[in-house]
Amino acid sequence: MSLQSEIDRRRTFGIISHPDAGKTTLTEKLLLFGGAIQEAGAVKSNKIKKGATSDFMEIERQRGISVATSVLAFEYKGIKINILDTPGHKDFAEDTFRTLTAVDSVIVVIDVAKGVEEQTLKLVEVCRMRNIPMIVFINKLDREGKDAFELLDDIEQKLGLTVTPMSFPIGMGYDFKGIYNIWEKNVNLFSGDSRKNIEETINIEDINTPELNELIGDTAAEELREEVELVTEVYPKFNQEEYLNGNLQPVFFGSALNNFGVRELLDCFVEIAPTPRPKESDTRLVRPEEKEFSGFVFKIHANMDPKHRDRLAFIKIVSGTFNRNTPYLHVRNNKKMKFSSPNAFFAERKEIVDVSYPGDIVGLHDTGNFKIGDTLTQGEKMQYKGIPSFSPEHFRYINNADPMKSKQLGKGIDQLMDEGVAQLFTLELNGRKVIGTVGALQFEVIQYRLEHEYTAKCTYENLNVHKACWVDIKNSDKDELAEFKRVKARFLAKDKQGQLVFFADSSFTLQMTQSKFSKVKLHFVSEF
Repeated sequence: MSLQSEIDRRRTFGIISHPDAGKTTLTEKLLLFGGAIQEAGAVKSNKIKKGATSDFMEIERQRGISVATSVLAFEYKGIKINILDTPGHKDFAEDTFRTLTAVDSVIVVIDVAKGVEEQTLKLVEVCRMRNIPMIVFINKLDREGKDAFELLDDIEQKLGLTVTPMSFPIGMGYDFKGIYNIWEKNVNLFSGDSRKNIEETINIEDINTPELNELIGDTAAEELREEVELVTEVYPKFNQEEYLNGNLQPVFFGSALNNFGVRELLDCFVEIAPTPRPKESDTRLVRPEEKEFSGFVFKIHANMDPKHRDRLAFIKIVSGTFNRNTPYLHVRNNKKMKFSSPNAFFAERKEIVDVSYPGDIVGLHDTGNFKIGDTLTQGEKMQYKGIPSFSPEHFRYINNADPMKSKQLGKGIDQLMDEGVAQLFTLELNGRKVIGTVGALQFEVIQYRLEHEYTAKCTYENLNVHKACWVDIKNSDKDELAEFKRVKARFLAKDKQGQLVFFADSSFTLQMTQSKFSKVKLHFVSEF
């Protein structure tokens, strides 16, 4: 197949939501439809030993939440689909934000009872900033929840989206009878009482047929006809161009746990979702159909297999083809590297691939050469933009709890920080190590993983820091910078890349410092 036809048959998307909206369950059901798995794992029940396919880290199985983005690929109707299942918990938001740099579109999952929640707001904001096309999936229709129109209003007002329903529920909760598929113009009914195993649906082409009354009763049928008429009058018609530009969001209703409404979502998705999109680098806009290969690292995962201590860098291919055993330029280090066993993913299952195309995610075994944001090219010197480190919100000193294992601790911290789980700072004054995270739960994850993956133990000590700011040495006034370093010596540290960082203990201190040293440039993001 030609490069263009391989690009045309690829769809790479992320699934985002507030924790517990059913994101991981939806991922599983999509994999079931793609024939990629035979049975779904019960995500919620920690008692069931078979966890969700995409939650493969031990700590995820124990807590029943996703703490790392996992990559899954499968084929459906001749289309190659790459899913990035992201953590919903706010403490792991940074991983999710970075993942959004590697997707071409997203599916936003919303809980029918809770509607739009805090974490959904933040993630949708990031997607809107980047004009990422979004499809909304309203989940858990078999439970009592908000009215369909109320939910659509909620999405429009709180998320600032323009929605167009592509399917509509017949009843809700205990009265849930099925879904009218506006996109395909048919009715899919919940059949029988064993609501847990519904796979089969009954198709009705025309909503006005008397057959509908026989199946769901006169009241429900009349109500549905009125609601569908209202939908067509109130909401804009679906327009693919508007959707691809990020100005219109199709909405689907369903129940991922019961496998209901998922096929409709997937069928529409493969038809309308974007193929791999161009990406901006520091020198130019790179298009997927270019012959020369380029890609960037958006995630690093240590110990995918604890027995082998392996570390994988996840690369999103932006242009050209990536071939096994071919030398490519690591732009930051300015050295050529070749990879003998690039991996394609299926949760923790990996397969070696010879050729990968734009839109694909490839895992490269890494001995410490890569960091998040690195660019690989066929030789061109350019760097992809937009994968920053954010200023952490929680800071703690990290201490070694077992002096016999200081080497393991050092290595563990080093590798986990490269993954972007958290950020490591070393105080200039006394060389003490400080860990900064976006959410407090990450400290627990680090402690757990250090012990279980590196046999090292650590303890934490609180540190009163309000914000970490990166100091822009190049663009700051030299004399004022020297004075700033002298006065603030106790509050200065270096990050893992050796960049100077200032720790402000309160917002007041930060304001005072900025007014006193106005010619010293401070940034809240490491990429400036």
